[in-house]
Amino acid sequence: MAQGIKRLGIPIAALLAAVLLGLIAMSWLVDRNAVQQSVERQIRALTGLDLVVNGDVDISIFPGSYVKLHKVGLKGSSTRGSGFADEPLAVDELTANLRLPSLLLGRYDIADVTLLHPQMNVKHGADGRSNWTPIVETLARTLKPGVDSPVSFSEIRIKDGVLNYQNAHNGTETIDGVDLSLAWPSISRAFAATGQFDWRGERVDGSLHISDFVAALSGDRSAIKVRVTSTPLKFAFDGAMANRTSLLMEGTLTADSPSLRNALRWAGQDTPATGGLERFALKARTNVVGESIALTNVNLELDGNTAEGVITYSKGDRQTVQATLAADALDFTPYVNTVRWLASGARDWNRQLFDLRGLSATDLDMRLSAAKVTIGPSKLGRTAVGANLRNGTLALSIGEAQIYGGVLKGSIGIARSDATADVKAQFQFNDVDLATCANEMFGVSRLTGRGNLNLALEASGSSPFGLAQSLDGTASLAGHDGAIGGMNIEQLLKRLERRPLSGAGNFRSGNTPFDKLNIAIRFNDGIATTEDARLEGPTTIVTLSGTASVPSREYDLKGVASLVSAKDAPPTFQLPFVVQGPWDDPLIFPDSDSLIRRSPASAPLLDSIKDRKTRDAVKSVIERFTGGKKAPDSNASGSNPPAAPTSGNPPSAATQNSEKSN
Repeated sequence: MAQGIKRLGIPIAALLAAVLLGLIAMSWLVDRNAVQQSVERQIRALTGLDLVVNGDVDISIFPGSYVKLHKVGLKGSSTRGSGFADEPLAVDELTANLRLPSLLLGRYDIADVTLLHPQMNVKHGADGRSNWTPIVETLARTLKPGVDSPVSFSEIRIKDGVLNYQNAHNGTETIDGVDLSLAWPSISRAFAATGQFDWRGERVDGSLHISDFVAALSGDRSAIKVRVTSTPLKFAFDGAMANRTSLLMEGTLTADSPSLRNALRWAGQDTPATGGLERFALKARTNVVGESIALTNVNLELDGNTAEGVITYSKGDRQTVQATLAADALDFTPYVNTVRWLASGARDWNRQLFDLRGLSATDLDMRLSAAKVTIGPSKLGRTAVGANLRNGTLALSIGEAQIYGGVLKGSIGIARSDATADVKAQFQFNDVDLATCANEMFGVSRLTGRGNLNLALEASGSSPFGLAQSLDGTASLAGHDGAIGGMNIEQLLKRLERRPLSGAGNFRSGNTPFDKLNIAIRFNDGIATTEDARLEGPTTIVTLSGTASVPSREYDLKGVASLVSAKDAPPTFQLPFVVQGPWDDPLIFPDSDSLIRRSPASAPLLDSIKDRKTRDAVKSVIERFTGGKKAPDSNASGSNPPAAPTSGNPPSAATQNSEKSN
């Protein structure tokens, strides 16, 4: 055996030595012009375009077999002679590795090609064709089965390339840092591309697999798989494609993003600065026709909300999205909290400008239904919402929603005019629980009962304060069988009826029940005027009139509280009162004149005093005892005296004795 191996090894060694000597000799004797022309001829056969070399040419046969061309370009037929910047492809260095067996037979067949620092220019015209269309058409002819193609290489590698894309409609995009490996279908029908590139500051890993590359180049149907992975977005598509007259694709689409807001910004879309649009996931059956995309069997997740339905997207002069989605539960709190109505840590309206960019990017037509909806502290039952956004105007309509134990219907419209928001809202709350409604909508926690609330408001401004300044419209409340907490008006009136100068005392406890509560308010340029405000209880009737400033959030109201013995009976005692001060802590004090006049001891005293100055001084002292307005501070110049607190000081012993004597 050893002798057999030895006999066999000798001729093999001789053959290898002969090949080696042949390659060394070939490297000295090779016709370099023939090698270069062969490489150029094969590339011309592949692309249909001329290969132009403006730099040096390096040719090596041994130990490495390659042709290296410097400053190379493909000269397009429509831009011939205009320079590399306008050509489909310009390469700093093109290396064509040669097949060794072919070299031994005197042929210079390319095994693979490496493009170093290529600049790929794609210009897409309004007619749908590009400067790469002739290359694609030539590839389709060259790679067609049965055609005797001179092209034999199976791989193209791109290192540190740049892709410049120009579209007649969408402007210019640049992709750089392109590192790709293209598996060329010289043997099989498939085509594969894998690699990385930089787009808009993000490194992207991608892959593309086409099962029938020749069919795809011809516009015929072929299976396709796409994978794109980046920090803002992960994207995958498995399906089929064709491109006869327009792009057609069908298959399964999946997308995933830790922040949809960041992904949209990366894609060049305007989004609001804050408010949701974070965790996002999508899976759907997809059909693409041209620039229109239809998604069916949609499973969508956004900010913890999940929904199912259909979505369509089209891109013409404007981007348009249409959707019909249904969910078990939805939470709109992240989007509502985008607008902070009050300044942080203050009772004043927020003056920060609205971010209205999101109203101009896309047109939207959406139908959304859910079994449960959460909006801040409010919990809604079964709800149907329609949203329409067109040319910067958003219209939201609520067909019917179960809320506060009743039903809500209404609509709100927001139109953008430069940096100003024009807002119109109409809402009807029917048979709702007033305790929950007043607390969650207005922060009022001392109202109970049931009733109807109607709002028809409009305003225009660039901030919450601007809306408050321009508020117009009406608001009405019709309540029944409830109570106002924190005060017992009946107890107060009965005490003052017996002892007018006993002071208001601490009446901020207990409840004031009512059978009916009617409030009607009209807004005009931020001023709310009371048109009707009446509370009717078993033993009390309260009426209010006056105004409230929405921008300054202050009351200026007058009212009359009446004590009645029976329904429709004349009042046995009436007390005028005043409500003034901020909304969150108003001052309520009785009319001192009526109390003084009602007292048999004080009224004659004031009547007997002729001097006005002395009369006012006595009246001021009485007001201090009764819990009325405070006397002016003689040391304070030019300032209005504040009103006395609602809880007046208890009357002095002298005053009590005076009341008893009367």
